[in-house]
Parts: sequence; structure tokens; C-alpha cells
Amino acid sequence: MYKHRGFPGRLPSSDFQFVVRRANKNGATKIFARERFKDRKIADRRADEGFMAALWHHFGEEPFVRGNLDAGRLSWLFGREVVPAEPNFDPQDYDALLKINVEKAKVSFPDVFKEGGEFLFEEDDDYEDDWD
Repeated sequence: MYKHRGFPGRLPSSDFQFVVRRANKNGATKIFARERFKDRKIADRRADEGFMAALWHHFGEEPFVRGNLDAGRLSWLFGREVVPAEPNFDPQDYDALLKINVEKAKVSFPDVFKEGGEFLFEEDDDYEDDWD
């Protein structure tokens, strides 16, 4: 499993996880499109926005490997703002390629793409040191 070094481990001051520390011994958790209802909690919507900001800051418009990105967090964006980058996409493969659908992401998370709009992430040095 590819580990995205420098990618935020979680949303600052929260328990919303963005990456996993080690591969699941039973294989990668399946990514699927989760329905986002209008009555979702503000904290959940903020976590989605923070994750999109981290993806945009780290990868931009380039395709990226799923690697250690959290399947649950990806599933909240999958099929809309994050889409497969390859025709034979396997939703249960750590090596699967994804990309940001910039047009949809700009509509869903306009603050992430504003000029000078930057989501602040704390350095989590302890987290990086724990990786196998």
C-alpha cells in the first residue's frame, strides 16, 4: 500500500481520519458513492471540505493512487468530486488511480478553490513517525 507522505492524517482538532496507518490484512475496503443528504452535521460537511482541500493541495488535477487514503472519507466524495482515473477501476485495490473532477468539486466546495483560500492543516509529526 502506497503511503502518501505529507498528506494530513486527519482534520485538525477532530477525529475525522483522512488516512489509514496500515493495509487491511483482508484487502482494501471498497470505495463506493455515499449519499450526502442536506441534513448532514456541520462537522461532517467540514470534514468533506477539509479532505477535498487536502486532495487539491496535495494532488491538484493529476491522477493519484488510492494508497492509504481512508476509504470511508473517499466514499463521501466518490462518483462526484473524486472519480476513477482509469477505465478498469477496482474499488477494492490500494493501487487504483483516482482524480479530482474539478468542475464538480468547485461547485460542491467553492471555498477550497477560492483565490488565496487555503485550508490550514497542523503538522502531525507523531503520526508520521508511527508508520511501519
